[in-house]
Formats: sequence, structure tokens, C-alpha cells
Amino acid sequence: MIRILVFALIVLALGAGFSWLADRPGELSLIWEGQRIETSLMVGATLLVVLIAAILLTVWLVRLLLRSPYSIARHFRVRKRDRGYQALSTGLIAAGAGDSALARQMTTRARGLLRADQEPLIHLLEAQTALIEGKHDDARRKFERMVEDPETRALGLRGLYLEAKRLGADEAARHYAEQAAEKAPQLSWATLASLDERSRAGEWDEAIRLIEQSRASHVIPRKEADRKKAVLLTARAKQRLDGDPKGAREDAFAALKLDGTLVPAAVIAAKALFREDNLRKAASVLEKVWRETPHPELADTYVRARSGDSAADRLKRAKRLEALKPNNVVSLMAVAQSALEARDLPLARSKAEAAARIQPTEGVFLLLADIEEADTGDDGRIRHWMNQALKSPRDPAWIADGAVSPDWLPVSPTSGRLDAFEWKMPVHVLTGPVEEGGISRGEAAIRSLPPVATPSPAPVPTSAPREPAVASVSPIVPAPGVAPAPLASDRAPAFDPPPPAREPAPGEVVATTIAVPAPSESVLVPETVIVPAPATPEAVPAKTAAAVPSSAAKPSPTPGSAEAGKPATPVEPFFGRPPDDPGVRQPAQKSTFRLF
Repeated sequence: MIRILVFALIVLALGAGFSWLADRPGELSLIWEGQRIETSLMVGATLLVVLIAAILLTVWLVRLLLRSPYSIARHFRVRKRDRGYQALSTGLIAAGAGDSALARQMTTRARGLLRADQEPLIHLLEAQTALIEGKHDDARRKFERMVEDPETRALGLRGLYLEAKRLGADEAARHYAEQAAEKAPQLSWATLASLDERSRAGEWDEAIRLIEQSRASHVIPRKEADRKKAVLLTARAKQRLDGDPKGAREDAFAALKLDGTLVPAAVIAAKALFREDNLRKAASVLEKVWRETPHPELADTYVRARSGDSAADRLKRAKRLEALKPNNVVSLMAVAQSALEARDLPLARSKAEAAARIQPTEGVFLLLADIEEADTGDDGRIRHWMNQALKSPRDPAWIADGAVSPDWLPVSPTSGRLDAFEWKMPVHVLTGPVEEGGISRGEAAIRSLPPVATPSPAPVPTSAPREPAVASVSPIVPAPGVAPAPLASDRAPAFDPPPPAREPAPGEVVATTIAVPAPSESVLVPETVIVPAPATPEAVPAKTAAAVPSSAAKPSPTPGSAEAGKPATPVEPFFGRPPDDPGVRQPAQKSTFRLF
């Protein structure tokens, strides 16, 4: 643009000059070697301008001819460099895409067209190509060569750091990160890597100093730096809690100023205040964080603030938390647990069922099973809640990199990353949304709860008088097809023979041992029941004897009645479980038992 403007000004000046000369005509005479040359002033000025232009053109042509070899060489050199940069660009793209063959081809072409000392990107392309080909030793040597060059030192240190992390050489990775942070403090990866390494080693003071420097130099965003500093302060407070409660309290409060929702910092601050007998301030800190983030650890610390309190006092504090955060699962669970400890079972059941309707998790149903055991003791209902717990999602926990920890930790034990733990639910199968008019899973579990099993009373006969129960030893009537036991006289006399057995009188009730199937339906358990004896029993030696309670005795049929002539049917025992117990498989048909 400036050149065009200068050219236009020159043309305007020439035009103005010629116009000025045209308005002022004159004669121009020149005597040279005896000859007189006369012309007008306009023609002379024109010849002068043409002569100057010719001289300039001649100088330009001469200069062009003299510089032509260099210009030609420069043209080919620029063309070669352009081809080299094109090959370098294509090679970097291929290396990023994982095309090792094309990356190696472009690396060879770029090295032939460009000089490595003039273009350091060739070292990067060679290192990336070696990495995707699996030649890590060659790549490491390339990175070490890049560290020697001040222009590529940071790039080489990052490559060596990543290789050390891949090999698990944490000490070497820490060395490279610290060296990079020292040479280039503006590198965020070096700062974060040094921070993670110091945090993993438990050097909280050094880590806090490093995060403050990074925050001042704007290497890390302010919000992220505040969060990491709060985590570091909480970790140091947790370490100092046992030996220095005052220092732990100061660090915990500093962490809460940076992040008011950090639950571990609030718990540590409250515990430190508890040790200083400042319960009121500790409760205030817990309530403030509870309003923002309800958490089971906050509830447990708040409810159990004083170890000597009764269960009723703990229940009052749990109700206080529920008033601060109503209709919350954690609040309802805290009240239900405290009510169970205080033996207020109706309140515990109502709160636990409300929590199950909101968020049916494993812990809610386990708590309902504990309440059921304390309230009714019914095995069927307890199994029902346990079955629901097995099929329900797990409760939230501290999770970092797939690892679940019972307590909060500042650093992940898997990757060593700072502030990796999050309070969330473990991996589980997601349930679909509740359709309109449908019920939630917790409501369905509550509705399907079986009723409390009550044992049926023994029938009282009215047609025949009740016979007294036999409390003495009675012989056992063998079942048909069962061989009688050998007589005592036929066996070796290892001890004194028993007295002769008494034959049962007609209609007398005898004690008989039958085989009863156990709940697993695979083991026969002997159990003594009362069956009526036949009218004319045969004398058989007694094999077993048992005392029969009077409440279990049945009326014997009178002689000559219709029932006296019928064979005795075995009595099926009751196992003490309700028929709707989900854990017991009902037999397809009535079982028959074999008499001993």
C-alpha cells in the first residue's frame, strides 16, 4: 500500500513539473565540439528523464545478472525446505494417528530434506515414531538428546517424565518433574506432578508452599488451587489431630474457608473442638456443613458428640439434624439408627421405611432387618429384608480410581493423584424411571413384606376324654417292613440288661421316634412325636425312650370305635417358619415319613 502511494506521488510530481514547464516555454542551446544544438526546454526535460530511467534500468539488469546464481540457489533451497516441512507436518500427523509406517517414512524424508540442528521438531518426530513402534529405549535416548538443547529442554523432560511414569519409576518421575518446574515454572504439568509426588510422600508443608506459588503465578486456576490447598490443609490436620489438636483445628478451619463443603475438614474440626471441650462450637460447625452437604460421617460425629450420653439424648440430636434437612435419606437413616438404639422401634421402622421409599439401598434394608429382629424376631420377615438388601444398590462410599475406602484419604492409593476421592455410589445396574402410576422399588419391598407368623394353638378334643400323657419309658411300635431290633440277650453283655419292656395297654398313647426332614430337605433329623398305639400291640424291646409333654398328647380312640381300627398315620411336624417365607422351598406334595 505504501509503495502504491509513493508511486502515485512520483507520477503526480512529474505531471506537475511538466505542466509547469509547458506554461513557461523557453529555448535550450548546447555547444559541444564546435556544434550548436538548440531545442525547447520541454524536449530537454523529457530527454533528461528518459536518460535517468535508462540508467536505472541498466543498473537493475546488471545487478540481476550478477545475483542470478545466488537467486537460483536460493530458489532451490527454499523449495527443498518447503518439501521438508511438508514431510515433517505429515509425519507428525501420522504419529498422532498411530500410523507408524507413514510416520517412519516421513521421518526419513524430513531428515533428508532438513537439518536436525536447524529444526528440532525432527527429534520429536523420531521420538514419537519410536514410541508408536514400541522402541522405548530409542525414544528415551531421543528425549535425553532433546534435554541437552535449551530450545527443547522442556519437551525432553516431559517425555522422560512420561516414560518414567510408564515404567513405575516414581523417584525418577519426581526428579524430572522438579527439574522441569525449576527451569520453567509456568509449566502446569510439572507443577501438578511435583504436587502429587510430594502429597504421596506426605510432605504437606512442601506441597502447600508449591500450591501457593502456582496460585500466585496463575499456573493453576484459582478455584482449582483453592480446592487443592483445602485438601492439603485437611490432610495435615488429620495427621496433627492426635498430637496437636489446636494446630489441627486451625488447619481444618482454614480448609473450610477455602471450601465450605469439604466434609472431612468439618469432621476433623469438630473432633478437635471436642477434645478442647468446646461442644457448642463443634455442633455449630457440623450444622453449617450439614445444611450444605448431608453426610453420614457428619451425622455420626454430631450424634455421638459426647461418649457418655444416653441413647435418648442421641435420638434428640438426630431429630435436630432431621429438622435442619428434612426429607433426606441421610437424615432419616440417622434418626432410624438412633431410634433403634433407644428401642423406639415404631419410630425407627417408620423412618427407615421412608428412607427406603426415597432411595432403596443396601444399608436401608439391612437397617430394616435389624429393626425387624429387634421388633418381631420373625425369621421370614428378616429374610425378606436381607433378600432386598442383596438385590439393592450399594450405599455411597469414598471412591477413587475404582478403589473403595472406608475413610477419606487425600491421595489415591492407586494413582497417587491428589483430591481423587469422591463420595458416590459404587458401580451398579441403573434402574429405570418410575412410570406414572407405578411404585418405587422400596415401596414394592415394603408392600411385599410377609405378615408376622403366629403358631396355631393345639386343637382341643370334645368327643373323647383326654388321656394323661405318658411320662415313663414306653416301647416303640415298629413300622411295617422294618426289622425289629435284636434282643438284649442276643448282644454281648457290655452292661446290665434293661428291665423287660411293658406291653402297652389297648388305647395307650406311646412315644414314637420318626424321621423328620430338616429345612435343607437333605438330612433326616429324628424327632419324637405322639402317635396312638394299635389295639393289640406285640411286645417289642424298647430301643429309644423319650418323655412326652402333656400339652402334646392326643386323645386315644376308644376300643371298638371306627378310629381304633384305622392304621396310625404319621404326624407331619411344623418347622417354625411361615408358609410365605421366601427362603424356604415348599414341597410339591405331602411327604411320608419312615418310622424307626
